[in-house]
Amino acid sequence: MTVNESTAVTTVHLLLVDDHAMFRQGLARVLEKEPGFRVVGQYGSGASALAVLPQCGASMVLLDVDLGRERALDFVGEARKLGFAGQILVVTAGVSGNEAVQLVQAGVAGIVHKHHSTEMLCNTIRQVAAGEVYLEKEYLTPLYRSSDRTKTQDRPRLNERDKIVLRFIFQGLNNREIGTRLEISESAVKSSLQQIFHKLGVRTRAQVVKIALEQYRDQL
Repeated sequence: MTVNESTAVTTVHLLLVDDHAMFRQGLARVLEKEPGFRVVGQYGSGASALAVLPQCGASMVLLDVDLGRERALDFVGEARKLGFAGQILVVTAGVSGNEAVQLVQAGVAGIVHKHHSTEMLCNTIRQVAAGEVYLEKEYLTPLYRSSDRTKTQDRPRLNERDKIVLRFIFQGLNNREIGTRLEISESAVKSSLQQIFHKLGVRTRAQVVKIALEQYRDQL
């Protein structure tokens, strides 16, 4: 992302990776019209996108799961090896629960279905760009079932505020909405999240969701 100081508008630089040309090109046209979005490239294969990823200036990748002979999981791994530090949002017609778990474990910032409206997708992009995470609710159960319930004896202790904030995250609320529910400032919510991140030893909200489901489901 970049910030234009004169207008204080944050620009999200998007790289689209989808092997369906009609969907990809149509989405690119829609996103280019949205304030704060700039499409820096669109590719039909993961290999083509990876070739330009280090120098294209993307801050977020919108990634399909099924790329013909390639899979999203392979792209995520290669992108991280290249040093890509931006967010990866999976935009898919559908993915198995097992693959969704693997994608979250690999560090994607969210998984959203293609059948949603473009308005909803744009809102999700902004949410993810702001550091939030978005997961379709159907993937929460596979994440929970993938957990190893034996790894709970030495887990850090969550206080009541931590648990409340985590419940709101599971409901898909962003920081502002959580603050409204708790009647506290957005900065106070961010502070609470940073404390949770520190306790759980994670860096992203997607990782928080995974760890919380694995180790604290009984408390939530």
